[in-house]
Amino acid sequence: MRQELLSLPKTLAEDVAKNLVMVAKLLDEEPERAYQYSRIALRLASRVAAVREAAGFASYAVAKYSEALAEFRAARRMTGNNDLWPVMADCERGMGRPERALAMAGEPEVQKLDRAGQVEMRLVAAGARRDMGQADAAVVTLQSQELASNSIQPWTARLRYAYADALLAVDREDEAREWFAKALEADQGGTTDASDRLAELDGVEFVDALDADEVAEEAEVSEEVAEVAEETAEAAEVAEVEEEVEETATSAEDRDRS
Repeated sequence: MRQELLSLPKTLAEDVAKNLVMVAKLLDEEPERAYQYSRIALRLASRVAAVREAAGFASYAVAKYSEALAEFRAARRMTGNNDLWPVMADCERGMGRPERALAMAGEPEVQKLDRAGQVEMRLVAAGARRDMGQADAAVVTLQSQELASNSIQPWTARLRYAYADALLAVDREDEAREWFAKALEADQGGTTDASDRLAELDGVEFVDALDADEVAEEAEVSEEVAEVAEETAEAAEVAEVEEEVEETATSAEDRDRS
């Protein structure tokens, strides 16, 4: 990316680079802000492939799939690289066109991908099958040499997780549990919620600590409100008694005058 930016005037390259850095920093936690930074970079340097790619991923993160697909296509035209093919297919899924995503899985471009790219394409194809209501076909799609391998690769946890989820969708719960466990074993970076899915299958329920605090706070507030209401009721009762006493005294004075 740095090499590509060298084609720009120095000051402009620095401005673009700053915005791309913010896209990278915010993409996972604050995708909407990342998207805004990507649009600035795009306005500054739309003819730089790395900028188009970054804008594509930022759009993808906020589910603007049509925009993302347009940016990925532009980046691919500029570089001639097929690495973005799987995410382009997933954009088709996001736009409600799983048939198109599945067709892309059978295109010659897939054979030009490295192993990681081919695994990603397989994941997208399985997702497209499920979108089309073909749950059993999704299971078959994920069965591969990479899935059977005991070697732990960057994609292993996600592949095993997807397979477990596909098995669960066709009511093969015991097998699904086994593969969620295998996904957890490979998930060294915590990229999946395999542990939560396992606990769910085992009937274990977790309460978020923040939720628990909120419940406790609400209970405390409710108690305070109840106390205030009780004090208000007591005050009203006292006032009512005082009023009755005052009325009685007034009546007595009136009788004395009479």
